[in-house]
Amino acid sequence: MSIKRYGAEQVGAGGKTLPFARAVEAGGWLHVSGQVAMENGEIIGGNIVAQTHKAIGNLLAILKEAGYGVEHVVRVGVWLDDPRDFWSFNRIYQDYFGAHPPARACVQSSMMVDCKVEIDCVAYKPKDA
Repeated sequence: MSIKRYGAEQVGAGGKTLPFARAVEAGGWLHVSGQVAMENGEIIGGNIVAQTHKAIGNLLAILKEAGYGVEHVVRVGVWLDDPRDFWSFNRIYQDYFGAHPPARACVQSSMMVDCKVEIDCVAYKPKDA
Protein backbone atom coordinates (compact mmCIF):
# COMPACT_ATOMS: atom_id res chain seq x y z
CA MET A 1 0.00 0.00 0.00
CA SER A 2 1.40 3.38 -0.95
CA ILE A 3 0.99 6.60 1.00
CA LYS A 4 0.50 9.93 -0.78
CA ARG A 5 0.92 13.27 0.98
CA TYR A 6 -0.75 16.45 -0.24
CA GLY A 7 0.64 19.89 0.55
CA ALA A 8 3.48 18.91 2.83
CA GLU A 9 5.19 22.18 1.87
CA GLN A 10 2.34 24.49 2.99
CA VAL A 11 3.07 27.85 4.58
CA GLY A 12 1.19 29.19 7.59
CA ALA A 13 0.99 32.48 9.43
CA GLY A 14 4.19 34.49 9.44
CA GLY A 15 5.46 32.67 6.33
CA LYS A 16 6.62 29.64 8.30
CA THR A 17 6.51 26.19 6.69
CA LEU A 18 4.07 23.97 8.59
CA PRO A 19 5.34 20.57 9.82
CA PHE A 20 2.43 18.51 8.51
CA ALA A 21 0.65 17.62 5.28
CA ARG A 22 -2.73 19.10 4.35
CA ALA A 23 -3.89 15.53 3.70
CA VAL A 24 -2.56 11.97 3.58
CA GLU A 25 -4.06 9.22 1.41
CA ALA A 26 -3.58 5.48 1.99
CA GLY A 27 -5.65 2.48 0.90
CA GLY A 28 -8.60 4.56 -0.32
CA TRP A 29 -8.69 6.61 2.91
CA LEU A 30 -7.97 10.33 2.89
CA HIS A 31 -7.22 12.08 6.18
CA VAL A 32 -7.50 15.86 5.82
CA SER A 33 -5.73 17.98 8.43
CA GLY A 34 -7.66 20.63 10.33
CA GLN A 35 -8.57 23.57 8.14
CA VAL A 36 -9.17 27.10 9.36
CA ALA A 37 -10.26 30.25 7.57
CA MET A 38 -6.78 30.84 6.14
CA GLU A 39 -6.00 32.58 2.89
CA ASN A 40 -2.47 33.35 1.68
CA GLY A 41 -1.03 32.31 5.04
CA GLU A 42 -3.26 34.56 7.17
CA ILE A 43 -6.59 34.04 8.96
CA ILE A 44 -9.35 36.03 7.28
CA GLY A 45 -11.41 38.46 9.32
CA GLY A 46 -15.11 38.10 9.81
CA ASN A 47 -17.67 36.35 11.92
CA ILE A 48 -18.37 32.64 12.30
CA VAL A 49 -20.35 32.58 9.04
CA ALA A 50 -17.49 33.96 6.93
CA GLN A 51 -14.89 31.82 8.67
CA THR A 52 -17.01 28.67 8.37
CA HIS A 53 -17.46 29.16 4.62
CA LYS A 54 -13.70 29.69 4.19
CA ALA A 55 -12.66 26.74 6.39
CA ILE A 56 -15.07 24.35 4.65
CA GLY A 57 -14.03 25.77 1.27
CA ASN A 58 -10.39 25.00 2.12
CA LEU A 59 -11.39 21.47 3.18
CA LEU A 60 -13.36 20.87 -0.04
CA ALA A 61 -10.46 22.16 -2.17
CA ILE A 62 -8.17 19.55 -0.63
CA LEU A 63 -10.75 16.81 -1.18
CA LYS A 64 -11.07 17.86 -4.83
CA GLU A 65 -7.29 17.97 -5.32
CA ALA A 66 -7.11 14.37 -4.09
CA GLY A 67 -10.02 13.24 -6.29
CA TYR A 68 -12.62 12.97 -3.52
CA GLY A 69 -15.94 14.73 -3.05
CA VAL A 70 -18.20 15.57 -0.15
CA GLU A 71 -20.04 12.29 -0.79
CA HIS A 72 -16.88 10.40 0.24
CA VAL A 73 -16.56 12.08 3.64
CA VAL A 74 -17.27 9.59 6.44
CA ARG A 75 -16.28 11.62 9.50
CA VAL A 76 -15.82 15.29 10.36
CA GLY A 77 -14.25 16.87 13.44
CA VAL A 78 -15.14 20.44 14.37
CA TRP A 79 -13.62 22.78 16.94
CA LEU A 80 -15.44 26.01 17.77
CA ASP A 81 -13.79 28.80 19.73
CA ASP A 82 -17.14 30.03 21.10
CA PRO A 83 -19.99 27.58 21.82
CA ARG A 84 -22.49 30.37 21.09
CA ASP A 85 -21.50 29.99 17.41
CA PHE A 86 -22.83 26.41 17.27
CA TRP A 87 -26.17 27.12 15.57
CA SER A 88 -24.73 29.57 13.05
CA PHE A 89 -21.99 27.07 12.24
CA ASN A 90 -24.53 24.23 11.88
CA ARG A 91 -26.62 26.24 9.41
CA ILE A 92 -23.61 26.74 7.11
CA TYR A 93 -22.33 23.18 7.65
CA GLN A 94 -25.69 21.75 6.57
CA ASP A 95 -25.49 23.67 3.28
CA TYR A 96 -22.33 21.73 2.42
CA PHE A 97 -22.92 18.32 4.03
CA GLY A 98 -26.73 18.06 4.27
CA ALA A 99 -27.13 15.75 1.26
CA HIS A 100 -24.34 13.41 2.46
CA PRO A 101 -24.18 13.77 6.26
CA PRO A 102 -21.06 12.16 7.74
CA ALA A 103 -20.46 11.19 11.34
CA ARG A 104 -19.32 14.26 13.28
CA ALA A 105 -17.92 15.46 16.56
CA CYS A 106 -18.14 19.15 17.48
CA VAL A 107 -16.44 20.57 20.56
CA GLN A 108 -15.57 23.94 22.05
CA SER A 109 -11.83 24.53 22.27
CA SER A 110 -9.26 27.26 22.59
CA MET A 111 -7.55 27.63 19.21
CA MET A 112 -3.85 27.61 18.40
CA VAL A 113 -4.38 30.45 15.90
CA ASP A 114 -6.76 33.40 16.03
CA CYS A 115 -9.74 31.74 14.34
CA LYS A 116 -13.32 30.88 15.22
CA VAL A 117 -13.52 27.37 13.72
CA GLU A 118 -11.32 24.47 12.65
CA ILE A 119 -12.58 21.46 10.71
CA ASP A 120 -10.95 18.20 9.62
CA CYS A 121 -12.29 15.08 7.95
CA VAL A 122 -11.71 11.50 6.92
CA ALA A 123 -12.95 10.39 3.52
CA TYR A 124 -13.06 6.98 1.85
CA LYS A 125 -13.24 6.03 -1.79
CA PRO A 126 -12.61 2.47 -3.01
CA LYS A 127 -9.65 2.35 -5.38
CA ASP A 128 -11.87 1.05 -8.22
CA ALA A 129 -14.30 3.98 -7.88
